[in-house]
Amino acid sequence: MTDAPVHYSWLSRPDAPPPPPPWQPLTDALYWESPRRAPDRRQLLAPAPDWADDIQRVARAVFAADRCTFRKESFDRWTRHIHLSVPVTVPDIWSRALPHLTSLLTTVTGDRWNVEFRPYDATELPRSRPLPFGPEDYAREVALFSGGLDSLGWAAQRATVRSPRDLLLVTFEERNFESLQDTVYEAVLRQSERDLRRLEQSQTVRKPKGATFALERSTRSRGLLYAATAVHAAAAERVPVVHIPENGQLALNPPLSAARACACSTRSVHPWTLHHLNRVIAEIAGTPETAVRVVNPFAALTKGEVCAAARDAGLPQEVLEATLSCGTPPSRQRGGTPLAHCGLCFPCLVRRSGLLHAYGEDRTPYAAAPWDPSLRPGRTQHWRALQRWLDTPCTVLDVMADTPLPPGAHPAELLSVVERGREELRRLVSAVRGRRRAA
Repeated sequence: MTDAPVHYSWLSRPDAPPPPPPWQPLTDALYWESPRRAPDRRQLLAPAPDWADDIQRVARAVFAADRCTFRKESFDRWTRHIHLSVPVTVPDIWSRALPHLTSLLTTVTGDRWNVEFRPYDATELPRSRPLPFGPEDYAREVALFSGGLDSLGWAAQRATVRSPRDLLLVTFEERNFESLQDTVYEAVLRQSERDLRRLEQSQTVRKPKGATFALERSTRSRGLLYAATAVHAAAAERVPVVHIPENGQLALNPPLSAARACACSTRSVHPWTLHHLNRVIAEIAGTPETAVRVVNPFAALTKGEVCAAARDAGLPQEVLEATLSCGTPPSRQRGGTPLAHCGLCFPCLVRRSGLLHAYGEDRTPYAAAPWDPSLRPGRTQHWRALQRWLDTPCTVLDVMADTPLPPGAHPAELLSVVERGREELRRLVSAVRGRRRAA
């Protein structure tokens, strides 16, 4: 076990000379993606500004470093010390944004980060071809589209807004579940009143050649990768806002116990995370007119309220049940059929409560039910922790104690979302107890 920093240098291109020790090289070649989906070949209608290329490069470097640094080798089997060097167009500008970037990375991963910037060689920049599109062809809106309930609900709502300009949805492939994401997207496409475009990206990182270590599975920084890619697309097509739909209940994600505090619970869309991300963008973009702002349109809604909004937007129940919500999805069911939900993790429990709220039932095929008495205790830990948490009062201090809130946040309103979500979860617990009594 060690607390020594791991040094990574992100190279401008895979064939660039490797850095001297102790630096280890990371490049775009680590991403398992087809050439047509490489960062410089995305199907956008205009080239992105330099600052957007930079933030995308930084996010890809961070995610690769995250995957290549095994938590169990750190002194406490979680907190790592990562020293990262990334080439950017104007290092001095990025140095001004560094405090916010460091706070952002610490919040989402729970690690110690030292990030330094060096000049990006202009001769290595990809040559942008002149594109035959004008502003009238650009997208009007950009949103992340994971294939989950929340992103589906937002896409369904925005697809029904008539507009002569596109809705651009940014998707990161979930390995083994690409067909599920396609099915959900096609459901939105069928009812859309406007043109949709979909930008599909890879989040699969492979081990460097010759590496003997295991890739880290916690991937806490992937939310930054998603957001930065959407920001890059929005900046290219002059869209001022990126929507990252996540119900406020899971965006805040208050820990069920003290052992799950801070980055032990996902913080990808927490208000504090978005605050620092937006401050980074504001620093590097130059002017408010060229910047892009990242917002969560569902910050005031619970999972059940998001499900109800998707239902009211005209989506059938079976489409909502076809979405992907699991934090640790089983890769394959016996017989080779993909199974998307373990049924036991906290996101699965929140999903169950949300669909129950909207439809009075949840017909999603889960691998297991946490209330099954035949399960080993280790597999029911989330269910037991949830019930203890629901029996404990939640206050404004509890909402703020785990992760800070940004300036301008309204703690009482955030607590209201959490409490409404807790009521949905209590109804799930009551429904299970009612079925047990009936049996």
